[in-house]
Amino acid sequence: MDKRRFLKTLGLSLGSLPLSSSAFIPVSEEAGSLLPKPLKKGDKVGLISPSAATSERIQFQFAQESLEALGFEVKLGENLKNRRGHLAGTDEERANDLNGMFGDNEIKAIICIRGGSGAARILPLIDYKNIRKNPKPILGYSDITALHNAIHAKTGLISFHGPNGTGSWNSFNVRQFENMFFNRELMTFENEMVKGDDLIVKQNRIQTLRKGVAKGKILGGNLTVLTSLSGTPYLPDFKNSILFVEDISEDPYKIDRMMSTLKLNGTLSKIKGFIFGQCTDCNPSGGYGSLTLDDILDDYILPLQIPAYKGAMIGHVPKQFIVPYGAEVEMDADLGIFRLLHPIFKD
Repeated sequence: MDKRRFLKTLGLSLGSLPLSSSAFIPVSEEAGSLLPKPLKKGDKVGLISPSAATSERIQFQFAQESLEALGFEVKLGENLKNRRGHLAGTDEERANDLNGMFGDNEIKAIICIRGGSGAARILPLIDYKNIRKNPKPILGYSDITALHNAIHAKTGLISFHGPNGTGSWNSFNVRQFENMFFNRELMTFENEMVKGDDLIVKQNRIQTLRKGVAKGKILGGNLTVLTSLSGTPYLPDFKNSILFVEDISEDPYKIDRMMSTLKLNGTLSKIKGFIFGQCTDCNPSGGYGSLTLDDILDDYILPLQIPAYKGAMIGHVPKQFIVPYGAEVEMDADLGIFRLLHPIFKD
């Protein structure tokens, strides 16, 4: 994911794009979460690309075939295969596909084909009133963090941080998808332990940073994208929330800088619990040495004296949790699990 380019373009894009009349709709704390309509096999879903362009044509085929194998009829976004530089079309084209899918009564869910960068550019162009009137699941992760945050901030809609259309649809992800969307289970999210040939289990181990149990709305996403939205109207209120974050290909000093942003903007002082997912390829390089990720989390999280753990199966990994963004959960930092407390779909 080319997040560095995203960071450079975000400030310019938010200042220069025209604002839709529905861009700044506040959601009161009393309003609670907006539940999406449920899914069933045979439904029609929309495949869109709100971020970066897809470079290989076969990836469109893979995404469509994966969704069909899940049991859906697939409608391709009108601008899905467009390209403008690194983006999947102009900002208006990408926003139009998102708005169009929410406005189409035949479409029961929206799947983002990939992340990359560029989703934040379309936030002022999203029709949030339309989303409120037509709540439906939207699924994706990485750069799609920008959409999850903005949509929840403006509408209260519960969305889904999980595999993109071109992501890995292995048996773990498929089983989780079916249990959540078709069986509508109150999911418990617990890492899959794989022993392998070693004497002890090392893969997918969790580490408790501070023991305890906490309840709250689960919010967060990709750390780089999340912190890039700091100071904008596209972040939800993190009061009494459970914060989850993940990232990829970031040196520890950059993770430190982003955690500092969450401290300075007041986010960390509001949360009741903290879950760190996977930081894929986040090893230090060059310089005079580096703080470790453990050091950084100790510096920012331990003083909060809240339940916290790291190592959850969230992020740029083949097997990943589908996190219902904005749902009420209970986390147990001793066990390294979190679970849904209430149904997340309309009856």
